[in-house]
Amino acid sequence: MRKILINFNLTFRVVFLLGAFAVGFPTTVLAKEKSVVLAFGDSLTAGYGVKEEESFPSRLQLKITSAGFPHQVINAGVSGDTTAGGVRRIRWLMKHEPNIVILALGANDGLRGLPADEMQRNLETMIEICHENNARILLAGMKALPNYGEDYMREFESVFPSLAEKYNLDFLPFLLEGVAGEREYTQPDGLHPIASGYRIITDRVWERLEPMLKRSASVD
Repeated sequence: MRKILINFNLTFRVVFLLGAFAVGFPTTVLAKEKSVVLAFGDSLTAGYGVKEEESFPSRLQLKITSAGFPHQVINAGVSGDTTAGGVRRIRWLMKHEPNIVILALGANDGLRGLPADEMQRNLETMIEICHENNARILLAGMKALPNYGEDYMREFESVFPSLAEKYNLDFLPFLLEGVAGEREYTQPDGLHPIASGYRIITDRVWERLEPMLKRSASVD
């Protein structure tokens, strides 16, 4: 009987210690178990003006989980961010060790009429940092408003496909395709989506992202 009690006490202590360890370090363990998709952008990624669950990163998480992929989507959207702001944030965000980065910056550069060549350099810097950290990229293209003239529009919009070709990136030509300027899908500014607009964006991103996840699974 005494031997049984000793074994029981020993077992209880081991179980207790393991339980305490698990409680003390849940986020670390979870982060290592799950692969990460980093949605890196501005207000269009953050989900400005809609509920958190209506943003495209949140909707993507539902699709990823339903499809059986073990990936966690992290929403790294910051309203008002430019590509220069993205350069300042990118190294810190690599702490998440993302497998895939959805790079969706540049809209605010266009709204402010910032030089397209400067935007290109910033995007290249972010692409190269992602590659240094073994993260594959889904690049989302943007379009400029006509305020700054046709020459600026052409120069701005050509940056994204040229980078996709140069770095052999998975590419979504325009993040807001079928949404921007459509009153039924956008907020009064005609740019930021409402919930129904984000459903369209999510479907378009998913068309490009799902094959990337499948390739990632086959490599793993």
